[in-house]
Amino acid sequence: MASRGTTETTKLKQNLEEQLDRLMQQLQDLEECREELDADEYEETKKETLEQLSEINDSLKKIMSGDMTLVDELSGMQLAIQAAISQAFKTPEVIRMFAKKQPRQLRTRLAEMDRDLMVGKLGRDLYTQQKVEILTALRKLGEKLTPDDETFLSANAGAALSQFEKVSTDLG
Repeated sequence: MASRGTTETTKLKQNLEEQLDRLMQQLQDLEECREELDADEYEETKKETLEQLSEINDSLKKIMSGDMTLVDELSGMQLAIQAAISQAFKTPEVIRMFAKKQPRQLRTRLAEMDRDLMVGKLGRDLYTQQKVEILTALRKLGEKLTPDDETFLSANAGAALSQFEKVSTDLG
C-alpha cells in the first residue's frame, strides 16, 4: 500500500506519452499523404490533430502547476462509479459528464431537456429524474445552483440520491 499512486502515475505518464506519439505520427502521416487528400480534408484533419495536441498540453500544464492531480481525477471517477453503483444516477450520459467534470455540458443538457419538456418530446417523470441527477452532479462539481434549482432538488431528490450525497461526502 505504500506505493499507492505510483502505479497510477506511471500509467498516466505512459498514456500521455502514447497519446503524444500517436498524434505526432498522425501529423507525420498527414504530411506524407498530403498529395492524396483534398485541401479541405487535409486542413480539417491537421486542425483536429493540433487541437488534440493543445488539449494534451493544457492537461500537462494543469498537472505540472498542481491545478490537477491524479488523485483528484481518480476521486471524481470514484464518485461517478459510486453514483452508478448506488443507482443514484440512471442516465449514463450524466454519469459520464460528471466523471469528466463537464459542468458546461451538464447545463447544456439541462437546457435541452427544458426545451424537450416544453415541446412534449420528454415526459415529466423522466425530465424530473434527469434534472435531479444533473443538479446533483452540478452541486457535487461545486457549481452554484439557482434558488429555483435548489428548491426543485430538495422537493424531488429521492433516497438513492440522498445516499449518494452521504457517500460522496464521506469520500471527500
